[in-house]
Amino acid sequence: MKTPVPSFDRGRVLVVGDVMLDRYWHGVTSRISPEAPVPVVHVDTSEERPGGAANVALNTAVLGSRTRLLGVTGDDEAAGSLEAQLGAAGVDCRFQKLANTPTVTKLRVISRHQQLIRLDFEDRFQAIDAGRLLAEFRSGLADCDVVVFSDYGKGTLVDVTAMIAAARQAGKPVLVDPKAPDFSRYRGASIITPNLAEFELAAGPCADEQSLRDNGRELLARYGIDALLLTRGDQGMTLLRSHETPLHLPAETREVFDVTGAGDTVIAVLAAALAAGAELPEATALANIAAGIVVGKLGTASVSLPELQRAVQRGGAGCGELTREQVLVAVEEARARGERIVMTNGCFDLLHAGHVACLRQARRMGDRLIVAVNDDASVSRLKGNGRPLNPLERRMAVLAGLESVDWVVPFSEDTPERLIGEIRPDLLVKGGDYRPEQIAGYDCVTRHGGEVVVLGYEDGCSTSAMIETIRRRDSRKS
Repeated sequence: MKTPVPSFDRGRVLVVGDVMLDRYWHGVTSRISPEAPVPVVHVDTSEERPGGAANVALNTAVLGSRTRLLGVTGDDEAAGSLEAQLGAAGVDCRFQKLANTPTVTKLRVISRHQQLIRLDFEDRFQAIDAGRLLAEFRSGLADCDVVVFSDYGKGTLVDVTAMIAAARQAGKPVLVDPKAPDFSRYRGASIITPNLAEFELAAGPCADEQSLRDNGRELLARYGIDALLLTRGDQGMTLLRSHETPLHLPAETREVFDVTGAGDTVIAVLAAALAAGAELPEATALANIAAGIVVGKLGTASVSLPELQRAVQRGGAGCGELTREQVLVAVEEARARGERIVMTNGCFDLLHAGHVACLRQARRMGDRLIVAVNDDASVSRLKGNGRPLNPLERRMAVLAGLESVDWVVPFSEDTPERLIGEIRPDLLVKGGDYRPEQIAGYDCVTRHGGEVVVLGYEDGCSTSAMIETIRRRDSRKS
């Protein structure tokens, strides 16, 4: 799926919610305290960043959206720091400042890029003037294209149901990052973006993909919500709409460094893209790419426009590792877009130049390339004791990192015939000296109008030969 980056500066976003200040103390840890079994951190640097709804607003502003932020703070130095940082990024801050109440502040102590402890400074807001906040919100509706509610359960969104109703009456799309387990308070929202734990608290446990879809659609109908974007950590994101095919986007293939603020980035990029005129599937894809960028950073962070553009140009959208159920959903959605599905399979124990060339050639034959990978037990049955050299998760990670590969899915049988029958690719590709009718899945693919093609490996490329060469060298050394 091509994911164009819209002109974010055309969009106007109104963010409402729980603002907070994230503080970081950094230092070296080299000894354990003699007073207690805890590390001693010699703090040498500190920094402050907007958090919560303030981080959402910062993310939309950094992308170029014209952004207004409504929230509640204390009348203190932390509120002043937030205003200064957000103002420098172009955010129009409209804070209701409460005397004798601290601005919500979270202090994290970091050593060697690891968070050692977090200290929270907050009292739930008790004296909020809800009428004034609602009036400020109504006055801002005329000057926005999209409304975002960032709910961290601190009390700012005490009247969120009335705000949602006012926004929908004004014809504005409403996005909600929820915290309360009772989603009835978000009734009438356009899109909600819970993580999996939040979703299951509201909709019930989900044993598999089907129950997730069923519970999600029932929740949408119950509360009159148009769409649900479920963030699922290393399982990516799933977009559910009442009468549309689910859209699943695998997580971007990268090492997760810190998930702090990732949900803020997701809803911010989603809102900024929708405000700039993007359609929901494209906005969701951009949010997924942005999430992959921000989890590679330490602490609360934002994604810049150049970062997002570079990731899109690299073809980051929609690549990754899927379960059997997820790949079937992804294929269904791809077919609805008219995309041609190519599939291949193998052990891929040691990825070599022949594999890469074959996968690149297969990808050129269609719009999506699925690689099915034998799990560890099936490799052992096929190749003998001592194989695989690399466990399944590593083999899948390497394949998912290739530009030519869209989706990687494991299978446990000796052949992928059953999986091929479920996917029914338009083109089944296999490298080697087979005849097409010898390839597992041939009957199913051709019966459904597909084609089976055999590609030759590059000469001199063989996993077994590579392993034997390594063993001979080791034996000579010993």
